[in-house]
Amino acid sequence: MKTDKASILSKDGVSYLIPFVLITSCFALWGFANDITNPMVKAFSKIFRMSATDGALVQVAFYGGYFAMAFPAAMFIRRYSYKAGVLLGLGMYAFGAFLFFPAKMTGEYYPFLIAYFILTCGLSFLETSCNPYILSMGTEETATRRLNLAQSFNPIGSLAGMYVAMNFIQARLHPLDTADRALLDEQEFEAIKDSDLSVLIAPYLAIGLVILLMLILIRLVKMPKNGEENHNINFVPTLKRIFTQSRYREGVIAQFFYVGAQIMCWTFIIQYGTHLFMSQGMEEKAAEILSQKYNIVAMVIFCISRFVCTFILRYLNAGRLLMILAVLGGVFTLGAVFLQNIYGLYSLVAISACMSLMFPTIYGIALKGLGEDAKFGAAGLIMAILGGSVLPPLQALVIDMKTVGGFPAVNLSFLLPFICFIVISWYGYRTIRNRW
Repeated sequence: MKTDKASILSKDGVSYLIPFVLITSCFALWGFANDITNPMVKAFSKIFRMSATDGALVQVAFYGGYFAMAFPAAMFIRRYSYKAGVLLGLGMYAFGAFLFFPAKMTGEYYPFLIAYFILTCGLSFLETSCNPYILSMGTEETATRRLNLAQSFNPIGSLAGMYVAMNFIQARLHPLDTADRALLDEQEFEAIKDSDLSVLIAPYLAIGLVILLMLILIRLVKMPKNGEENHNINFVPTLKRIFTQSRYREGVIAQFFYVGAQIMCWTFIIQYGTHLFMSQGMEEKAAEILSQKYNIVAMVIFCISRFVCTFILRYLNAGRLLMILAVLGGVFTLGAVFLQNIYGLYSLVAISACMSLMFPTIYGIALKGLGEDAKFGAAGLIMAILGGSVLPPLQALVIDMKTVGGFPAVNLSFLLPFICFIVISWYGYRTIRNRW
């Protein structure tokens, strides 16, 4: 009798363990990129003496790359293979990381945005390839569970990214706070900026080397070709076919709002905590580092919750669990808005427990039954990551108001993630009602 684990990673007597491990490692690698980048919104704002809104352009460039390259990635994968998509994605990831060096040499902000954009074009290829590839490595009945298992390793990379951001970037930046930097003359400002940028780019150059090694390893290993017999693109007819399915169409919308909520909660926890701790008399740099520690706690909770929720999926319908967690996420978000003390920050951290299941579950529900169309369906869901580009700048605009009617704007800004959780809970409800 087969074990439950074997049934997840095998099909028709063929084991996919080694390919699964290699492709799952890519989930950790793009998790690293995502979560070393979130704190950089605050770091770039300080280094270049910019507003939170200008700093949030990092997220526009980062998640804009996902949006721009998703369907080109799907067409490339359809024409060639999942493995080719993974290799090209890793190559662009490494190239974007290495571009941080010439960006630093210019001393300007916008070359960094170009580097982020190219890096995430690579991540778009990776996610468009890896997610459906994992779904294909076994039976359709176990596909959502298999993807949840693979996605469970994504927050491990995220934790590594957060740790590196805190200890190798934030802690090593010049201790001058934002207010004092504004008083520097041009020569002093340029000297400190150059030093800070040297600190900032080092981890990106290091991860670029790691990505190159991973590219070589996957290139040398024989990988399966599951559902890759058809290389006809048929772009427009395929899009029309998949978007006529409400399960898929609404899944894309839900994914847009989920990614937006995730990036807002993990990016602006730094601003939220910094505001709270500085109001208690703490210096800005110490407040930022302490806030990042809370962000790491949130990711640890996210990681643990992902494994727990993957286990619960064995007994509870995916749509029902999605709805329950979205409702709880909305409740905790209201806590972050209205509790102007440490309990508000605790509420913000707790949201991560609710978000852990959402991305792979929405993904799995939306792609169910698409068959060969899953390659283009995956691209639409990766394009929905645009939510991480569109919504954080809106939250930054609110944060830059400082106060709204005497209420801290940073607290009030979390009404945007609350709206996102309402949309996600509705998709979960629709999944239950329609038996998707």
